[in-house]
Amino acid sequence: MGITFRKETFRDDFTFKNSPEHIRRFPFPFHEDAYMYAVNIEPHVVGPRGSVLENLIDVDEHYVAEMQDRALVLAEDPLRCQSLPHMTLAGWDLLMEQQALGYPEHFTLTRDGDRWRWINRPLGIDDTFTFGDTSTLPYGPMEYITRQSQGDFCILDQRDGNLWMDAGMVTTQADWSLDFDIGMNFFEWHAPVPLAHEKGIFVRALKFLTNIQQGKPARRLNWTMTINPRLDTSPENYHKWGPDRATVTPDNVGDKVHLRVELQSFWRLPRSNGIVFPIRCYLIKMDELATQPKWARRLHRVIRDLPDELANYKGLTRYRPALVEWLSKLDDGSATSPGFGPD
Repeated sequence: MGITFRKETFRDDFTFKNSPEHIRRFPFPFHEDAYMYAVNIEPHVVGPRGSVLENLIDVDEHYVAEMQDRALVLAEDPLRCQSLPHMTLAGWDLLMEQQALGYPEHFTLTRDGDRWRWINRPLGIDDTFTFGDTSTLPYGPMEYITRQSQGDFCILDQRDGNLWMDAGMVTTQADWSLDFDIGMNFFEWHAPVPLAHEKGIFVRALKFLTNIQQGKPARRLNWTMTINPRLDTSPENYHKWGPDRATVTPDNVGDKVHLRVELQSFWRLPRSNGIVFPIRCYLIKMDELATQPKWARRLHRVIRDLPDELANYKGLTRYRPALVEWLSKLDDGSATSPGFGPD
């Protein structure tokens, strides 16, 4: 059964919203009533049918609108997509097998040797090109497919016992910059994260990632909060979204404040041996989250008890009291069941 794609916006009038079905498949990131930064990387086991974990790349009702928003970001700032010269093969590695496998009603890939045909029905694309020949594509290979894929993509080169961010398409990030981080190693681009370095989290994470094998993908969840359903919360555009934090009041928390969850995946690319690091962003406003009582109770406890260093790092400090007060009215003190799922 095909997906019904929504007509919506992630800027200006902010018409984005989740259908009831999409609310229930939202990747709620807290398995208990407290949070502390952790490695939390696990094998990418296929999830239930219809869940965000059913396929390695998730396509959902927001697909067309997100691709339209990505095109707007790139038109304003082409440096959101960059690939160092030695990463071209990795870009070809990234092409569209996963979308065609997971969603054959929307995407078709046919191959005759190096002659490939790609059909993207939601976006009205039907292209034939020669694999490995960049002149046969309208963009470089990484840019071509990531203009048609939800979420951000970083491609990491592995060398000298480290991972290097040497290519990426990044238009939906939570306050970090590809243009600043391009060419950095794993420890350099994670340097701003508080508490995690002292706990040795990134040393363990790097060891795990550099040992990822072909055909054995991994994943983790990360989260923050966003005011308004804005995908592009980049440092380059802080002047557009930063002031939104001052607009939260006790009366508009439910509509304005959004939980922003990143499903971060990792898998080894077959030809280049690089690691692709997709960062898929999911948004849910508090009014929508409140339809799942367990999530509302748990989020109240997480935000209320979050260490100040993490609250500041995630940019919650200014509106945290209003958010905690709003969530407290949904917390009757009862126990929450283990795990991520709703009641």
